[in-house]
Amino acid sequence: MTTNFLDPRDVHAPVGPYSHTAVVQAGSELVFVSGQVGIKADGSIPPSFADQVEVTMLNLRACLAAHGLGLGAVVKLGVFVVPGQDFQVLRAARERHFGAHRPTSTSVYVPALASPKLLIEIEAIAAKHASGSAF
Repeated sequence: MTTNFLDPRDVHAPVGPYSHTAVVQAGSELVFVSGQVGIKADGSIPPSFADQVEVTMLNLRACLAAHGLGLGAVVKLGVFVVPGQDFQVLRAARERHFGAHRPTSTSVYVPALASPKLLIEIEAIAAKHASGSAF
């Protein structure tokens, strides 16, 4: 069983590692993951954007794993970045963590996050088949 991702012919090709649409089959459970940031389990915040991106991805993975899911179950990402950060660093990390998986996604620059030390936040929606298996 799979989630169906589609890039309509009448819409431009995706300009990054995402799909334009996703269909989650009936009978699936949706898992909503609150915005994850670059705060380590010990409460520390790395100073560099690259390190915060990595911690954020690991936090996202941990939240999904708590539900028996991996990044391949993600159908929608919301990515929030503070201006002045190298978006290519984020793109490289995303490709490293997500591989060929291309969930739907929105990425925006925001003036600030909850703490001035935070440089990125990522929220997600994942799908889980009612039997408990990930897509």
